[in-house]
Amino acid sequence: MKVIVCGAGQVGFGIAERLSREQNDVTVVDSSDELIQMITDRLDVRGFVGHAAHPDDLQRAGAEDADMLIAATFTDEVNMMACQVAHSLFEIPTKVARVRAQSYLQPVWQSLFSRDHVPIDVVISPEIAAGEMVLRRLALPGAFETLHFVEGIVSVVGVICENDCPIIDTPLRQLTELFPDLTAVVIGISRQGKIFIPHGGDQMLAGDEVFFAAARDQVPRTLKIFGHEEIQARRIVIAGGGNIGLYVARRLEERGQDVRLKMIEADHTRAVEIAERLKRAVVLHGSALDQEILREAGIGEVEEFIALTNDDQINILSCVMAKREGAARTASLINNTDYNDTVRSLGIDTIINPKATTVSSILRHVRRGRIRGVYSVMNGAAEIIEAEALETSSLVGQPLREAQLPDGMRIGAIVRNQKVIMPDGNTQIEAHDRIVMFVLAEQVREVEHMFRVSLEFF
Repeated sequence: MKVIVCGAGQVGFGIAERLSREQNDVTVVDSSDELIQMITDRLDVRGFVGHAAHPDDLQRAGAEDADMLIAATFTDEVNMMACQVAHSLFEIPTKVARVRAQSYLQPVWQSLFSRDHVPIDVVISPEIAAGEMVLRRLALPGAFETLHFVEGIVSVVGVICENDCPIIDTPLRQLTELFPDLTAVVIGISRQGKIFIPHGGDQMLAGDEVFFAAARDQVPRTLKIFGHEEIQARRIVIAGGGNIGLYVARRLEERGQDVRLKMIEADHTRAVEIAERLKRAVVLHGSALDQEILREAGIGEVEEFIALTNDDQINILSCVMAKREGAARTASLINNTDYNDTVRSLGIDTIINPKATTVSSILRHVRRGRIRGVYSVMNGAAEIIEAEALETSSLVGQPLREAQLPDGMRIGAIVRNQKVIMPDGNTQIEAHDRIVMFVLAEQVREVEHMFRVSLEFF
């Protein structure tokens, strides 16, 4: 696929990195000589210095035969105009735009991004995606990853096996015998940095990061089986009153939950602004690295400290300080994935990575076949994919044990007529089933082929 990425900042770099890694033909356009030099030195992409919305610059980047344009500059209006030019002058089939301003994204204006107005096929908002990730983690505090598929019917949850996990050292096939009525399946395990697809004889060990698929109403029970019975936080401190922090705070207030929320913001003008926009939260002006400010926020009694500033190092250090002062759980926004291993070793419970969510939202439109949803995990080592089985799929009409599934793939759930089916060797997939699966990166292409639209379909 030939893709033009407009913008070489953190979001654009992350998108270009992933797409080029998958052997797509990627060209990056940015007005900064320095950023273009950096991205072409580090990635296998072409780079052009130019304006993302200027027709001559897009033409020079290959817009006349591009399959997709992704506008991820820092300016919403430039991104929108780039998509308009891509549509009107070059007829690029798929147009993706990063839109940060919440005003554009309000439901009342949802018709704005349509072929008759501003022709954007996919609107991405890393800030909202990161905010929703925070809210999902708050809803399930025992999990480090929470994803929903098939209109929320199926959840895929990542959980760490602690030393006191009741089911470590137990072969997976025995779990089915111990909990026969549990609609949950372990679909992926990361152990000491290596991710693999588990089989019936495999055991989970202390320290493993485990992904399981389950009917959504079965998730709390499954977490309990893993030894995670943490209660939802009611006393919360958010460090950073930017777009993400404000979004999370407002959503918590809208939900009407009994939450005692405090925010720390270093910029005085911004602190006053968010204090006026929030109804119940207490806003403190100061640095999240100031021990006195943390104590004024009551950090010793906090159930969740969430660091959402635009500085990774401040986020990491403030979480370490909060934990030392007595915060029960901590979550840190991290843009630089090089910090991930260090963060976990420091005892930070949750990593919020907006880049991973942004890339995942784009992958669904890059993947071939009837792919309904994609989420990249473990820094791209694997993907959780939701796909629809068509009549021509090789999976349809035979027991799964005979289907010759790739070794790097495991089906976690099948949804048929709104009912969740936990698969076993005798399960037969029917046309139009929605399938949620865990796939190692090297098997993604093979899985795409299994769900492709064949000519026989028409």
